[in-house]
Amino acid sequence: MSASTFGPTRPSTCTPSRAARELGLKRVEFDLAVQLGRIRTVPDEGGGGGRRVEHAEIERLRAQDGFPESLRERVRVVGTAEGAALMEIPAGRFTRLARLGLLVPVKVYLNRYRAVVWLYLVEELRQFTASPEHAHLLKGRTPETLRGQLAAGVDLRARNWRARQVGFQLRQAEDPWARAGAVAAFLAPIEVADVVKDPYERTHLNRFRPVSPGTGVSGSPSAQLAERIMTAQDADEVGWLRSELARSVEEARDISPAPRPAAHRLPAMRAVARPIPPMARTVTRPTEEATRPWEPATRSLEPAGPPPQPAARFPRSARGATPSREPAAPLPEPAARRPERATRPPEPTGCPAELGPRVLHMRTRLPESVATQLVKAATAPTDPAVRHPESRVRSRQLYVVPREPAVRPAVPPVPRDHEPAQPAPPPSSRGLRAWLRRRSARPARPARV
Repeated sequence: MSASTFGPTRPSTCTPSRAARELGLKRVEFDLAVQLGRIRTVPDEGGGGGRRVEHAEIERLRAQDGFPESLRERVRVVGTAEGAALMEIPAGRFTRLARLGLLVPVKVYLNRYRAVVWLYLVEELRQFTASPEHAHLLKGRTPETLRGQLAAGVDLRARNWRARQVGFQLRQAEDPWARAGAVAAFLAPIEVADVVKDPYERTHLNRFRPVSPGTGVSGSPSAQLAERIMTAQDADEVGWLRSELARSVEEARDISPAPRPAAHRLPAMRAVARPIPPMARTVTRPTEEATRPWEPATRSLEPAGPPPQPAARFPRSARGATPSREPAAPLPEPAARRPERATRPPEPTGCPAELGPRVLHMRTRLPESVATQLVKAATAPTDPAVRHPESRVRSRQLYVVPREPAVRPAVPPVPRDHEPAQPAPPPSSRGLRAWLRRRSARPARPARV
């Protein structure tokens, strides 16, 4: 019995990094060759969303004459100074030709000074120099029409670069949404929102937008400058991109609509008939009898009688017995009541005898009528028993007497001497304060041991 050994099969494609190493190119040169169509790629079947290179394509490029120098020369790019030296013209004339759109840049980047650097294909510059139609532009005076455009500030380098990038993106896009995203990448967000009204479609469209050429942080001056270069400015360019975006989105909508969140429908709840609960009994307060219109509502000066006693509740009876409906007997009046305040025995007064109305008037500058009332209130008999704390406050209210306007006697004018008379000092109330301090009761201090 013969045995056979099967080795691992070699994959038919490889990653872009490995393909660049096998072709002897830098990664930036490989990406430019892919954009220009020099190297064919296929979509990644693994679902990563990238691009891969077949080994048959690598073998085809290796079989060309002059490999790898011929391939590297076809993707070589130069700046303004090197391009002018290659075309054997001054750098100023090279810049004017690029601004007029005769030389189309293929790459752009921002240097460390945030200056925009445009790069051009060496192969295209050589073709422009070798063409006999452009001989009058390389030597001699620039035509009048072109000089008028330069004087008006025409600069088509950014627009031509955007048109070229749109072609690169559309060439690599195979999905209809990817083609729509490639077009939307060069429009302002407000223009995209005006064309694509559905927010779910705009969200799905932003997933396929290519990144801007700037490498700065989002919101930095470098990123803002790169975004300005990548956004269409002219009206005719914006109109063309809007129409292309509308056509691409309509085509993508028909083929594969944008994903939307699933609508969760709640099950229909069947209404169940429920009995209406009985209304709770309300307790209303009996309204008082209104005053008759022909009887004036006057307040009686006689003391009011004792308040009406509430009716006694029905006594608790045995279970199943019916309570009696006869009115209960009134409660007896209390035998003894609290004696009135006026019947209290007189309390000794501690007011000194020399404080008469006249002395109080002289010390406090109060009218004699007010001083008389204060002295009478001070000499009134008081209860010697211990009072409630509130009685102290009530007793002080007796001294609150409405003050009458004091009428000062007319003072004869004093003849002025050499010095002006001093104003009279304000009346002092130290005598009344001392008397009130002695009048108020003080707590007894504990005896020292």
